[in-house]
Amino acid sequence: MQINIIIPSEVQEIVQTLQKRGFLAYVVGGCVRDMVLGLDPKDWDITTSATPEQIQEIFPESVYENKFGTVGVKTESSDEKLKIIEVTTFRTESDYTNSRHPETVTFVTTVEEDLSRRDFTINAMAMDIKNHFEMIDPYGGQQDLEKKIVRAVGDAQERFSEDALRMLRAIRFSCQLGIGWVIEKDTQDAIQKLAPSLKNISQERTRDEFTKIIMTPQGAWGVELLRRYGLLEYIIPELLEGVDVGQNKHHIYTVWEHNVRALAYAIDKNYSLEIRLGSLLHDVGKPRTKGGDGPESTFYKHEYVGAHMTRGILERLRFSKHIVSYVTHLVRNHLFYYNVDEVSEAGVRRFISRVGIENIDDLIKIREADRIGSGVPKAVPYKLRHLLFMVDKVRRDPISPKMLAVNGSQLMDALQLKPSPRLGWILGILLEDILDDPKRNVTDVLIERAKELHTLSDEEIKRLFIKSKERAQECEAGIEGEMKKKHKV
Repeated sequence: MQINIIIPSEVQEIVQTLQKRGFLAYVVGGCVRDMVLGLDPKDWDITTSATPEQIQEIFPESVYENKFGTVGVKTESSDEKLKIIEVTTFRTESDYTNSRHPETVTFVTTVEEDLSRRDFTINAMAMDIKNHFEMIDPYGGQQDLEKKIVRAVGDAQERFSEDALRMLRAIRFSCQLGIGWVIEKDTQDAIQKLAPSLKNISQERTRDEFTKIIMTPQGAWGVELLRRYGLLEYIIPELLEGVDVGQNKHHIYTVWEHNVRALAYAIDKNYSLEIRLGSLLHDVGKPRTKGGDGPESTFYKHEYVGAHMTRGILERLRFSKHIVSYVTHLVRNHLFYYNVDEVSEAGVRRFISRVGIENIDDLIKIREADRIGSGVPKAVPYKLRHLLFMVDKVRRDPISPKMLAVNGSQLMDALQLKPSPRLGWILGILLEDILDDPKRNVTDVLIERAKELHTLSDEEIKRLFIKSKERAQECEAGIEGEMKKKHKV
């Protein structure tokens, strides 16, 4: 295999300095793998016979804050990934607890011993840059790279018993490295046998590896592998509820197949993590809302149930508050319907008011993924294009309380009213008025309307407020509701 060897000067300098002081030193791990594949390494690691104390003595500008023999050597590089290079003493690990952490770390004298503790053969290679870039490859990593095989080092069950997260890493590498990569049979069998041990891994570590999987070009296939190998049960078991759950005459795939295909579309379009999560989870609520069976089955309110489930899933996996809130919002609102000749400009304004103008583009992306995941040929049909035209047409109209020509303070002054539910009801009615007719968004007009409302009793104003909010459901009730019934959703 032809190897494209370009090693940064910062890395070469550290290796050469260690060697001049009489220590063995090699570049190791993922950077060697990437060089063999002709890829640009994302980070650089060095392994050495020097102890952490000796490394620190040689490189005073270094950081050592762990018990695993890894010293961060600072450089003067302008490249962020080269500012600190990790230099680790040859070591072995033992006495793992809960399939997560080694209790015992032992420094050893040879690089071969060090490579024996690593996860996969393709990551268990070292390179001696002093000796004509000689490869140290005791486990056949180069051969596995040529054959596109992910294989555990030594006994697969031992490797995964040491750290259960390696099972997710096996799937991630098979997706990350390109089309045609497979997981070796014994490694597959060990994953399926030890899948339950993933329960011992923190949600944060699981989340990070799952995120890496769906951010790869083959991420949808990765999610399918998680299901096949029994791992998804310990990450997002809710998705498994859709396996073999048929849909109605508007779909040709099961709920599970549909969700994975929607994710595949989002990946193909290189959409953000939030869109990928939203595409994968947008119909997660369907199995729990299914009514009947066959072509006429229904899934009423599955977007509400799905949004509740999505929030629970993402919170359990410790995603950020922003991601939890945003993806939940996308799932909750993905099921909008729009008929060109039936929904008015006021309806479009209410739709924007409900979902937020800043979220329209991402909701359209979720809809695209939903459509392609259903097996239809067009991601953006005429109806969606017309909706975007209408959104652009009304996007400068007042659609939120902040855009009213009068605010709460002005109303309190004009009505001699203190902060109260009554004030909120009046503001809500005024907003619905201008959603119907933006030309009414004039301070004097709104104040006069508020004064009229203020002559009514609390009960009467509240009743008007509730009635006005019912009009705001134009995109979910009335016309859209009839369409939802038509499409069995």
